[in-house]
Amino acid sequence: MDGRSTRHGQEAAGPITLVGREAEIRRLHGFVDQIALGAGSTLLLSGEAGVGKTALLEQAAAIADDAGVRLLRAVGSQYEADISFAALHQLLHPCLAELHRLNALHVRALNVVLALDQGAPPAQLLVAGAVLALLQHTAKERPLMLIIDDLPWLDRASALVLGMVARRLTGLPVGLLAACRTDEPTFFDQGGLPVTIVEPLSQRAAAELLADRFPVMTPRVRRRLLEAARGNPLALLELPVSLGDLARTVAGTLPPTLPLGRRLQAAFASRVQALPPSTYDLLLRAALDGTDDLRLIRELAGDHDGEGLDPAERAGLVRTEESTGRLRFRHPLIRSAVVELSTVRQRRRAHAELAAHLTDQPERHAWHLAEATERPDEKVAALLQEVAHANLRRGDSVGAVTQLLRAAELSPSGKGRSGRLAEAAYLGSIVTGDLQDAPRLLAQARRAHPGPGGPLSAAVAGAYHLLHADGDIDAAHRLLTTAIGELDDPRDAHDKVLIEALYTLLMICFFGGRGELWPPLRTTVDHLTPRPPELLAILSHTFSDPARLTPGMLARADASIAELRHHVSPARILRTGIAVTYLDRLSHCREPLQRAIQHGREGGAITSAIEALFLLAQDAFHTGRWDEAHHHVDEGLRLCDAHGYHLLAWPGRLTAALLAAARGDTRAAIGTARAMDAWAAPRRAGIVSAYAAHIRALSALGQGDFEAAFHNAAAISPPGALAPYAPHALWVFHDLVEAAIHTGRSADAAAHVAAARQNHLHRLSPRLRLVVLACAAITDPHPDTAALEQAIIEPGNDRWPFDLARLRLAYGSHLRRLKRTTDARHQLTAATEIFHRLGATPWAARADRELRATGITVSTTGTGLASLTPQQRQIALLAAAGHTNKEIAARLFLSPRTVSTHLYQVFPKLGITSRAALRDALADNPDPE
Repeated sequence: MDGRSTRHGQEAAGPITLVGREAEIRRLHGFVDQIALGAGSTLLLSGEAGVGKTALLEQAAAIADDAGVRLLRAVGSQYEADISFAALHQLLHPCLAELHRLNALHVRALNVVLALDQGAPPAQLLVAGAVLALLQHTAKERPLMLIIDDLPWLDRASALVLGMVARRLTGLPVGLLAACRTDEPTFFDQGGLPVTIVEPLSQRAAAELLADRFPVMTPRVRRRLLEAARGNPLALLELPVSLGDLARTVAGTLPPTLPLGRRLQAAFASRVQALPPSTYDLLLRAALDGTDDLRLIRELAGDHDGEGLDPAERAGLVRTEESTGRLRFRHPLIRSAVVELSTVRQRRRAHAELAAHLTDQPERHAWHLAEATERPDEKVAALLQEVAHANLRRGDSVGAVTQLLRAAELSPSGKGRSGRLAEAAYLGSIVTGDLQDAPRLLAQARRAHPGPGGPLSAAVAGAYHLLHADGDIDAAHRLLTTAIGELDDPRDAHDKVLIEALYTLLMICFFGGRGELWPPLRTTVDHLTPRPPELLAILSHTFSDPARLTPGMLARADASIAELRHHVSPARILRTGIAVTYLDRLSHCREPLQRAIQHGREGGAITSAIEALFLLAQDAFHTGRWDEAHHHVDEGLRLCDAHGYHLLAWPGRLTAALLAAARGDTRAAIGTARAMDAWAAPRRAGIVSAYAAHIRALSALGQGDFEAAFHNAAAISPPGALAPYAPHALWVFHDLVEAAIHTGRSADAAAHVAAARQNHLHRLSPRLRLVVLACAAITDPHPDTAALEQAIIEPGNDRWPFDLARLRLAYGSHLRRLKRTTDARHQLTAATEIFHRLGATPWAARADRELRATGITVSTTGTGLASLTPQQRQIALLAAAGHTNKEIAARLFLSPRTVSTHLYQVFPKLGITSRAALRDALADNPDPE
């Protein structure tokens, strides 16, 4: 098997494309060129089993065929290894018509060894000379290349003759290319011949091969396979097949050692089968332990007679490292081969012995005890569940799901099995991204414990699935509140399942966006004893009604951010980030959020990675890093599509639409708002409706449609009020005031500023302080403009460039109407510079118009085709010609994402907002070069 690039298990049409073999292919091109020039030689490809030697031979054959070189081929076979000259006959059979051209001595020698005639056996040197003569005659018409695979399986006679031939090709238009396994004995004399070592694929190439051949594989499985295969292409392509559906699902339990298919068994198991029984038993225990602890293996060896691991070391299967105290398998798949060759009884006996030796290590002891257990056992199931919870606290959520599923299998009672299955379904949904598999596990949980009084974990998992798969907010809310109300003690703050239920209920209330959903949550949280978990208490206040946050709760939120550097749990990181989203503190959470994203990329918590990507995208939008925001949204939406998270996608689509609105792509922004309304209305998802209103308000403001902007901003929270349980009102506060001023609703604008002052909105963040001061300056008859102007230039307030530029625009426009022209020009000039830098085309146009109204002539220098970098110019011209981002990326050796980023920078420079306008814009701006 090779590392060729294909899709969905089907061979690609056309030439073979090998992944990660560029250096080897260059060597093969040079080898074929030598043959074509008449400078024949020999080249040996050497590497471990499955590394792709055969694929490289096929590549060489294709190169030779393109160069007009004729091919002769032979493959060593264990079934013909004892038949003298079998490989030589296979190789020379196409040339037998040329035999009559040789001298009589050579003809007689070849006739005898190829079984074409009878006679006395010729000397090997004579046979080698005859073969060379035949090859030389055959190569007169066109150059010749001999390709031999599996050298170790050549019959002895053929191998000896071909070894002689290999050294005598110099000066002939004949080349010999052969492949063999590293360190395997062969009769072919390799001494002094050039050798190319075929190394395993690099990590990057291995990941590319897996992604290309198995695009729907989950990240968790992909990471596991990359570790096990260690760059071996055969393993990369065969292991997913042996896993079956487990390669595409996350909730399924991956086996501790991966199963080998027939081809992998043949490649890795042959040496294992030759070991003495006592050595094999010890090797099996080492493979099942998985920690490579040499001390433990030696303890186990002391309990058994035999030679220990010495035969395995001599066979090259393992090596001992005294300096590190580790036993190393030569390749991870040797471990799999050892396990796969064992019987169920052998494995159980080995696990039981390992468990007995590991009583001082609870997690390993519990796991081996579970694997040794044949029948359901509540004690073992509970022990394994405790290990799952410990792993969850350490951030190993994927391991926790695996252990819960095994604990469910060992649960003797229906209720215990049901609860563990439901908990695995919930964790699988919120952590590993396997939302689609949750219904199957929940159905098993219901069968295990039908009727009322089921475990709370089942209600939590069911509510989570209703929320994220179907968006059924009201049904999810009823299910959870009912289940919590039926608990014997709904006040136990140490009940982990209850706390998870409350976190889930909090998100249901948020997405519902309706005040009537919150009281059951607030009541339950407030009555938890001895006290609510700190993060749950913070989140229940900051995410529900941040406008009325007390200074004490704000300080607790800041302390929670400061503690993030000590936490590895993606759930903890995400919940803290969510808690401070509307408090303008996401920038303080960037590093932990990036850790959560990387954890998800490596096969960890997928939902945490999605939410972290969208939180960082929101932060990047507000802090003016718009290309970065676009990248984060793009990755997060791809993960949502891959795992079926419809609800989680809306915050990402909100940021994408706000970017589009700010850059003037009104069509895309309004299209997203319509999609949000269509999805949210039947589900009564109030926050998604608020997202749509926010997008419309920003789009309308950019286009100068202040009436539409006012109605959309007021739909989130009416003027003069910061509605409770409407946190999004903080993000459209400025939108509403600005739209009210421009539509003659001065009283509404003043009332909204008064509401902000009444709720001390300025205390929440420096950005909101700046917004409140600016809105007061344009609404109050006698504003404190000195305070606003001082706030504008305060260090750090340029962290929010788009907000700052909008405030300068609004304030500058207000100063112009007051005839303070010089001050207005200062504010408007600063605003237009920021808008142009961000690519906020419609806002830059508004600022330019205001500047012109002050008597300033606005220069157009720095726009048009002349303002583009050479690479941007290339991309723009190719896009205008109709090429897709992927096609442009391939032509310019870039990534599609880089092409997209450059186009976003090109649009404002050309004064356009969409790809469709590129052709006309370029026609109006001829290339100065």
